[in-house]
Amino acid sequence: MDQYLLVMLLAGVASLGMSFMPALTRSTGISYSLIYVALGAGIYLIWPEALPSPLPGGDNKLILHLTELIIIISLMGTGIKIDRSFSFAKWSSPIRLILVAMILCIAVCTYLGMVMLQLALPSALLLGAALAPTDPVLASDVQVGPPNQGLKSETRFALTAEAGLNDGLAFPFTWLAIVLASAAREGEVLWHWLGYHLVLKIGIGLLMGWGSGRLAGTMLFKVPERYRIGKPTDGFLAISLMLVVYGMTELLHGYGFVAVFLCGLTLRHSEKGHSYHKELHSFTDQIERLLLGILLIFFGGSLVSGILVPLSWKMALFALALLLLIRPLSGVVSLAGTGVHWKEKLAIGFFGIRGMGSIYYLAFALGSAKFSGAGELWATVAFTILLSVVLHGLTATAAIRHLNLSMPKKRTPS
Repeated sequence: MDQYLLVMLLAGVASLGMSFMPALTRSTGISYSLIYVALGAGIYLIWPEALPSPLPGGDNKLILHLTELIIIISLMGTGIKIDRSFSFAKWSSPIRLILVAMILCIAVCTYLGMVMLQLALPSALLLGAALAPTDPVLASDVQVGPPNQGLKSETRFALTAEAGLNDGLAFPFTWLAIVLASAAREGEVLWHWLGYHLVLKIGIGLLMGWGSGRLAGTMLFKVPERYRIGKPTDGFLAISLMLVVYGMTELLHGYGFVAVFLCGLTLRHSEKGHSYHKELHSFTDQIERLLLGILLIFFGGSLVSGILVPLSWKMALFALALLLLIRPLSGVVSLAGTGVHWKEKLAIGFFGIRGMGSIYYLAFALGSAKFSGAGELWATVAFTILLSVVLHGLTATAAIRHLNLSMPKKRTPS
C-alpha cells in the first residue's frame, strides 16, 4: 500500500479531529494530547508496517525539523496572546521560573543522570537541558486564551510566559552538553560557551525579536493609518513573519526561539487592543494544531514500536521524580516571597508540561555531537513525555476549573 497516500489520509484525519478536540476537552476534562497519543499507539499496533517508522534513527532530521517548526509556530502564537505588557515587576513569576526553577531542574536532573542512571556528564546534562523547559505546544490547556480575553489567572500567565521564554533560554545548556561531548579542553570550552552560546546568541535573539516586532508593528498599524493605505487582514502574516524572523536570527547566530517569541510579544503590544491580533493568533493556533495531531500520532506510534525498549526501572523512577518532585518543588521554591496564592504556586509548579521541545533538543544535540547512551536518552525522554501527557492531560482542565472557582476574580496587570 502506498505510504504517501496513507500519510496524507492520516494527516487529514488528524486535522479533522483537531477541529472537535477543544470542545471535547472542555466537556470531558481529558486533554486531546492524550487522545491522539493513544490513537497513534493503536494505529501502529494494528498496522505496524503500513506507515513510516516513527522511531528516531541515525538521521533525526525529519523529527528535528517537524518539532522545530511546531515550536516556532507555537512561540509566535504564545507571544501574540499575552495581554500583560513586559516589566520586571509584572513578569516576576515567569522570570523566577526561568532563572530559578529551570536551572534547578537542569542541575538536579544532571546530578541524578550521572549518579542514578550512570550517564556520562555530557549525556546527563543533555537529559537535564532537554527535560527542563515547560513545553509551549502541549501546555495549551493551562495557558492564557486568545488576545484581549480579559480575566486571566496568574497561573495561566506564568505558565504561558515561562513556556515562551524557556524554550529559547534552555538552548545554551543544550549547547553546553554538545561542546562538552565534542571538545577536549574543558576550560576553553566553558569560556567559549559563556561568551558565545550564552551571552552573544541570547543577545542577538533578544535584539532581533524586539527590533522585528517593533518594525512589524509600525508597518502593520502605524504606516497604514498615517498614509491611509490598506491594512493586511489575513492571519497567515504571522507565519510569514515567524519564518523571516527565525531564519534571519539563526543566520546571524542568534537563538531563533527567543527572537520569535519576543517578536510576537512586541508586535502584540505595539497596538495592543487591535482586533487583528485575534486573526494572527487564530491562524497560528490552527496550523499548530494540525501539525500537533500528526506529531502526537507518530509519538504514540513510537511508544509501541520500540523507543521504550531500553527503559529501566531507574529511568522510570527518574521521570516520576522529575514530574512529581523536582519540577513542582523547583517551581514553588522559585515563587517564594511573591504575592502568588499558595494554590497557584502549587499549580504552576505541577503543570510544568514536557513535550515537543524535549524531543527537539534531544534530536538537535544527537545530530550535532556523539553522546553515549543515545537509546537510553530517547527512552527516558519519551517516557517522561508520556507520563506528562497522562498526568497533566487528566488533571489540567479540572485543576484550572477549580482555580477559577476558588480564587477571587481579578484582572491581571495590563
